[in-house]
Amino acid sequence: MKKILIIQTAFIGDVILATPLIEKLYDFFPGAKIDFLLRKGNESLFTDHPKLNEVIVWDKKNNKYWGLFQTIGKIRKKEYDLVVNLQRFAASGLMTALSKGTEKVGFDKNPFSFTYTDKIKHQIGTGLHETVRNLRLIRNITGQRYYRPQLYPTAANFEKVKPYQKGKYVCIAPTSVWFTKQYPAEKWLELIHQIDESITVYLLGAPSDKEAAEAIQSAAKRGNISVLCGELNFLDSAALMKGAAMNYVNDSAPMHMASAVNAPTTAIYCSTIPSFGFGPVATDSVIVETKKELECRPCGLHGRKKCPLGHFDCAHSIETSEIRVPRV
Repeated sequence: MKKILIIQTAFIGDVILATPLIEKLYDFFPGAKIDFLLRKGNESLFTDHPKLNEVIVWDKKNNKYWGLFQTIGKIRKKEYDLVVNLQRFAASGLMTALSKGTEKVGFDKNPFSFTYTDKIKHQIGTGLHETVRNLRLIRNITGQRYYRPQLYPTAANFEKVKPYQKGKYVCIAPTSVWFTKQYPAEKWLELIHQIDESITVYLLGAPSDKEAAEAIQSAAKRGNISVLCGELNFLDSAALMKGAAMNYVNDSAPMHMASAVNAPTTAIYCSTIPSFGFGPVATDSVIVETKKELECRPCGLHGRKKCPLGHFDCAHSIETSEIRVPRV
């Protein structure tokens, strides 16, 4: 194979969990040109990526369908030997169907899977990790060997975060797009108060998370806590997380970012559950969740904007005192 395209136009975490395919295909087909198609806004994950030939960007927010057909036109000109579609929705299926790819692989739940040369059964809730699910798409081509997710912060990324790395520190990514995936602010404060004051605390997130992080910073009443929301890009954050004594995250994109640089991870699960297959895969990782038997948990695969029953016990019943903190 000389030309390969991987398609994953979902969110940041989904793109990171697709990176094992880059690693495996790069090893299995030395010299092949591997392209990756993603949604606009996620392309900086792959800045100066050493194993990708080109990152193709589809703008899903502005002129979505015009952009879709422009993207399809670009793909068709490439005449890929292999197109691997990780998504189960119609737009990516149409891209794959019309790609002119010699081999087209994807999940059976995609409405255009009937056009694929190989389709793989998609199952969630079996305990199978998402990276394994994704790698199954190419197992008939590359075999069973597992590959980890991988990001490549550059020298510039490591240089940018160096001023923050003068002593022992932890990173906390306190927010999530979904309310029921987010450990409550008062619980984060409990955790921060358990961390020795000689250890610096960095609060990470997007610009939109800054207000929530600043509220935690203000309530924490300690000197060595800094809000970096909006100050660092994806790879900057990954570089900072890599050197942390611990990274505290929700079931969200920062967890996968930590996995992709094999950084120590404590993942706190509220409404979702690890058996969905999206847990941390870093060597030093631990999952924290309620010990309380709740009939309402999980209340959904992706989280919700509010607790359907109003009590949010899946989060409030987690004993923060049992969460591991670094030693001085």
